[in-house]
Amino acid sequence: MSEVPAKFSPSILSNAIPGVPDPLPEGWLAACRTLGVESENAPQRGQFLPDSPPHSGTMGQEAGKKWAAAAHSQPTIPQSDRLLAIESLDLEAQGVAHRPDGKVVFVEGALPFELVSAQTYRKKNQWEQASLTAIHRPSSQRVQPGCPHFGLHAGACGGCKMQHLHPGAQVAIKQRVLEDNLWHLGKVRPDMVLRPIEGPAWGYRYRARLSVRYVAKKGAVLIGFHERKSRYVADMQVCPVLPAHVSALLLPLRALVAALDARDSCPQIELACGDTVTALVLRHLQPLSPADLARLRAFAGAHRVQWWLQPKGPDTVHLLDPGGEELAYHLPEFGITMPFRPTDFTQVNPHINRVLVVRALRLLDVRPHERVIDWFCGLGNFTLPLATQARAVLGVEGSATLVARARENYEKNKALRQTGQALADTNFVARNLFEMTPEQLMADGVADKWLVDPPREGAFALAKALADIAQARQGAPGAAPLPASAAGWTPPRRIVYVSCNPATLARDAGLLVHLAGYRCAAAGVVNMFPHTAHVESVAVFELPDSTQAPEPPV
Repeated sequence: MSEVPAKFSPSILSNAIPGVPDPLPEGWLAACRTLGVESENAPQRGQFLPDSPPHSGTMGQEAGKKWAAAAHSQPTIPQSDRLLAIESLDLEAQGVAHRPDGKVVFVEGALPFELVSAQTYRKKNQWEQASLTAIHRPSSQRVQPGCPHFGLHAGACGGCKMQHLHPGAQVAIKQRVLEDNLWHLGKVRPDMVLRPIEGPAWGYRYRARLSVRYVAKKGAVLIGFHERKSRYVADMQVCPVLPAHVSALLLPLRALVAALDARDSCPQIELACGDTVTALVLRHLQPLSPADLARLRAFAGAHRVQWWLQPKGPDTVHLLDPGGEELAYHLPEFGITMPFRPTDFTQVNPHINRVLVVRALRLLDVRPHERVIDWFCGLGNFTLPLATQARAVLGVEGSATLVARARENYEKNKALRQTGQALADTNFVARNLFEMTPEQLMADGVADKWLVDPPREGAFALAKALADIAQARQGAPGAAPLPASAAGWTPPRRIVYVSCNPATLARDAGLLVHLAGYRCAAAGVVNMFPHTAHVESVAVFELPDSTQAPEPPV
């Protein structure tokens, strides 16, 4: 059985897998379940799969070893209508079990290898959803949640999904999800699995959008995330995933909003922390009275925060009192300071972001004579560090506002550089990256390497444009001819793709590998959002004649 189809078919971009007569190898599904995860496209007998299980990723960690060992040591337990043996987790961190008749049951709060009782609350012909009621045999990877608002109880916060699972096992599951998506959706298997990027499991969330609700009947204000599966705001006193000083502000903020004249017209407070500044953006639907402004100023002085006001859309955000320290984060490995506004996109987890930037640039392995393009560059989170290593850099972004801000950041950092540490010549342009064509792609000139960091929608148009160029040069049937100006254009030898959605990464990887001529040299997870099911990852694509090897998975 071959691992990758010789020809790439558009059907591979969907959930369907081309029919292959070879059956699913015995033991493969069991091996998947040993890892404790099952993707939403769980393999069925007769589907096309590799001869051996994909890389186990982070299961080499101590936590993963213990979990796998526990799985092998557990005896087979007869299934019954009353008890459920949990086999795996789905993408929403629900336990997956089967009834004796084969019906799938998704159990909230259950973990792989547990024997549980559950209460069904939703039934369909082929599956049910249930909520955990009792654990008769706990998983070795079950841990005590770190937050009193996490759980299945009424009013529980819906911000986290995996606090009951050991952090090492969370990472192993995310690695499994990444590899499953790459194979099932893109028919791509990386040559190398990168060591996962991990950081603090608590106090990591430096950005958050907190809902605010004034409950007139109770005369109280609620501030926090939404309740689990609800539009109601959770009654939160603390939040351990927020920085400790921000978590400690939740109750004072409730008291502040309750005292405002505009308390029933303030639906949201957005949090943005820099390295030294904590900014709070108050969304208010009605003008604030002088008394309310005075209350906000008093709160800012007492708690050392910076208030920003948002009366309408994002473009109306402004400081309550101009001046003061600038909101910014630092990338000390590159001598870069990144100022930003609280509504600008920045990574939620600054600890992981620093490591990610270092990892991405190490994988890209930029040489002093090379030109690099940073697609979806945003404020310049990768662009400016690239400018410390390359000959020339181009940052391309869909938002003209972010392009202007990135250009400002570049000029500020350029002015602060010491003699002999100048930044490379760097330009920024605004362009709709979801409507790229081969002609537009080639108009940006030849680049030795690319860094791609798209939103959840992925970089389909970019990957397709590369694929169209490659197919046209190969004379593939139906390929559109290229203009004469394409003769001197060459594709990048290496692409580092930073993804926040494994499904769109897999889709784009399928185009790059099967149509554009690249190989997936490496891929690995980035645990940007501990205790959630969100999967961030990084992948490396190389042309076959590339001589530079990616970072080893140490």
